[in-house]
Amino acid sequence: MASHITGLSFSELVAKLAARELSSVDVTATFLDAIARRDPKIGAFLHVDRDGAMRQAEGVDAKRAAGQFVGSLAGVPVAVKDVMCAVGQPATCGSKMLKSFIAPYDSGAVTKLKQADAVLIGRTNMDEFAMGSSGENSAFGPTRNPWDTDRVPGGSSSGSAAAVAARMAPLSLGSDTGGSIRQPAGLCGIVGLKSTYGRVSRYGLIAYASSLDQIGPFATDVTGAAMLLEAIAGHDPRDSTCVNTPVPAYSATVDQPLAGLKIGVPVEHFAEGLDPEIERAVREALAVYKSLGAELKDVHLPHSKYAIATYYLIATSEASSNLSRYDGVHYGHRAAQFGSLIEMYEASRGEGFGDEVKRRIMLGVFALSAGYADQYYTKALKVRRLIRQDFDAALVDVDVIAGPVTPTPAYKLGEKSSDPLSMYLGDIYTISANLAGLPGISIPCGFTTSSLPIGLQLQAAPFAEEKLLRAARMFERATDWHNRSPAIAST
Repeated sequence: MASHITGLSFSELVAKLAARELSSVDVTATFLDAIARRDPKIGAFLHVDRDGAMRQAEGVDAKRAAGQFVGSLAGVPVAVKDVMCAVGQPATCGSKMLKSFIAPYDSGAVTKLKQADAVLIGRTNMDEFAMGSSGENSAFGPTRNPWDTDRVPGGSSSGSAAAVAARMAPLSLGSDTGGSIRQPAGLCGIVGLKSTYGRVSRYGLIAYASSLDQIGPFATDVTGAAMLLEAIAGHDPRDSTCVNTPVPAYSATVDQPLAGLKIGVPVEHFAEGLDPEIERAVREALAVYKSLGAELKDVHLPHSKYAIATYYLIATSEASSNLSRYDGVHYGHRAAQFGSLIEMYEASRGEGFGDEVKRRIMLGVFALSAGYADQYYTKALKVRRLIRQDFDAALVDVDVIAGPVTPTPAYKLGEKSSDPLSMYLGDIYTISANLAGLPGISIPCGFTTSSLPIGLQLQAAPFAEEKLLRAARMFERATDWHNRSPAIAST
């Protein structure tokens, strides 16, 4: 019974809940039990609110029994990355700095989940303050890839991706600053969507890099991602960057194929450094699109070669500013022993932050320092504009841009810990969308000979998520990669 429920597709689960063939209590209890069995081997969750989740599930069942209106996600368990505030719940950001913090309010995304009658099942592990690409930087232990627990699941939304891949939650929320939804989705063999900057409220999202951060869904299939995005998207006056534009009915149109679909293939994404097995799978995915009537066209993103450098100047600069508030006085961990005020700052931040966070803060402070800001940060902003212009030009002639999500499949835990630059290069195909503010989605498109998932990335023009989801669903209907699950999902 348990593996039957956790193995249902999102559409099947929603249909059975709506028809009252399954109760929210049964579904929620089943996923909670799956977490108890599977997560000790994965490390996807930092906090599981069993009592609170069961109360929410009982409330949904009571509303249904009384014939009251229920939301679009009624009774569906959703896991939330530990970077979004939910009242009364921990929000640690995977850091010792916030290990004792309990959120006093709901983030915009969590508010929307509650309005949709979703069941908040738990808080997921992540790279500390969303800084990382492997899931190894959490102060509370690494997350492991459900397909091979000796390998990384990707990051920074490591727990959210691993929870869905291991069928411990049908849906989850992550945040994406440079690929932190799409990259772990690709490495874990699920669907992950980074929405357009401004599509989803960032209110209550604990900031890493404010001009890059964006919230988005994880799901086992495109339909689930469409419905979760539909639930959380929309204007929020509490976030000045959240755009006041109507939210399309993504779930109503996702199954409508795109006639005359034109796909741009960036030649720069098939160059040195791309694993041959990943290139093969992506090329085969493009062939599937061609067989469905899509037209493939080479496009150029000439400034993409500067994306990594541009990102690590802008993101670290914003991070050094955002994280300056954690000083042991206003917010965050305070050291037990110190002398002067300055020593208290130093000791508190030294104890509270991990190595990767310290590295990025120092990079940002340097990039913004007197005499260097124009040379580094200001120049990076100019290159960012050029990167956006590349996408604007390419998307004039095509509907979506397709390519790999990552240059390599999931690597061994610890393999790149001593080589930060090599790890940073894992985001080489995803970072540009954040710099340009575009939506992007990762969908499963194959496996390596070692049975590791491979993801296909699709990117579209700003606020074209509807087109993106329909294009993704076209491929999904023609293949069965999304139906495969790791062995641990059946335990």
